[in-house]
Amino acid sequence: MGENAELRAALAKLGFKQEELAGEMNTALQRLTGKTGSFSDRTVRNLLDGSTRRPTGKTRIALESVFGRSIAELGFRPPSSEALREDSVLRRRFVTATTSIVASSAIPTGSSPSPKRIGTQDVERLQERFAEIIASDHRHGGQRDIEVKAAGMSGEALALQESGSASQRVRSHLHASAAAFRSSAMWAAIDGRRYDAAIAHMQAAQHLAEMSSDAAIKFRIWSHAGTMYRHMGRHTDAAAANQVARNLDLNRRDPMFASLGLARQGAIHGAAGDKNATRRAFHDAQVAMDRADPLAYRPVWMNAFFDQAELHSLALSAYLELGDHARAEYHAHQCLASLRPHMARSKAISTSRLARAQLEQGDLEPAIKTAMSVSRDAAMQHPRVAGMLHVFGKRLQALAPASAEAATWSQYALDTRKAGL
Repeated sequence: MGENAELRAALAKLGFKQEELAGEMNTALQRLTGKTGSFSDRTVRNLLDGSTRRPTGKTRIALESVFGRSIAELGFRPPSSEALREDSVLRRRFVTATTSIVASSAIPTGSSPSPKRIGTQDVERLQERFAEIIASDHRHGGQRDIEVKAAGMSGEALALQESGSASQRVRSHLHASAAAFRSSAMWAAIDGRRYDAAIAHMQAAQHLAEMSSDAAIKFRIWSHAGTMYRHMGRHTDAAAANQVARNLDLNRRDPMFASLGLARQGAIHGAAGDKNATRRAFHDAQVAMDRADPLAYRPVWMNAFFDQAELHSLALSAYLELGDHARAEYHAHQCLASLRPHMARSKAISTSRLARAQLEQGDLEPAIKTAMSVSRDAAMQHPRVAGMLHVFGKRLQALAPASAEAATWSQYALDTRKAGL
């Protein structure tokens, strides 16, 4: 008997405490049975310290749902053949109860149940759930519950593989769906500044994407990786990861993907302080976007966020990093003028950056008004926005410590913190 290092590492990467993992397992079980589970701190301790070495039944499925990984990958002994047969029944019930993907059919008394056939309709239902994750991310962004839900849905997409027979094409789509959910968990962790968790999700997503052979989801994962490393200050890794996305043949088939890859490369150049490379990248990104067919089919995640407003948003980030505050302000106004209504997170981020660009140009009053227009929900709950506004306050104090604007902002920030208590 010994400590389960794999499970402890997975727990740490998701940022869960023991009681939080027990709660997530209970939630998974509630979806399975309709009743609240009884997993507790003791359950998790037994899993972590090695007392439970081969979890089966509801425990196994709840764990795999929360982490989106097999029980063996979590450091446990593989289940026996008998346990696998029992888990197969539970897993089918889990998929049906949780996602309404596998339709139940009435079986006449005395007849044997026929194997379930998984088809394109099941994949479409998964894609509907994925669209819900995307929409939630654009409204809130960076929240741990989005990350956990997306990771759980990845596990459920994999569970569907075991619930019946399917063509190779459908199985490829299921792996792509699992990878897509994982990439959303990765993005939520990046947006929330939980980088250890983001890296774990990235590794799982890359593995699933390879099994799917889906070029679009590979692009998304590697492009996200570039953004993650940029936020971490690892500019060489950021450029290398983004280049993997840009090297996919998808960029040659659809200029919209080429545009996104170039724009994110421009943001990386900006963070690295390369002005000429930044300007070239954004020029080329605009040219590629102008060439793209607006009616071409693209995945839901691409259609949901990448447009002219996002191109301006990435340019805003790059030029702010370069210290070209006038150009950054221009891109901020262009972005905010063309943002779609559902992009609440993007609006808060771009508004915070606009305030900083105005401040650095000495426009104190407009900067204060802009910063105070960021929604309080975003200012209190979104880690990136909260961090930007904190830096804004520090810069204001450094540039004009005795100004009326500095006093106004200090009082506003204090009131905002109190409102969040």
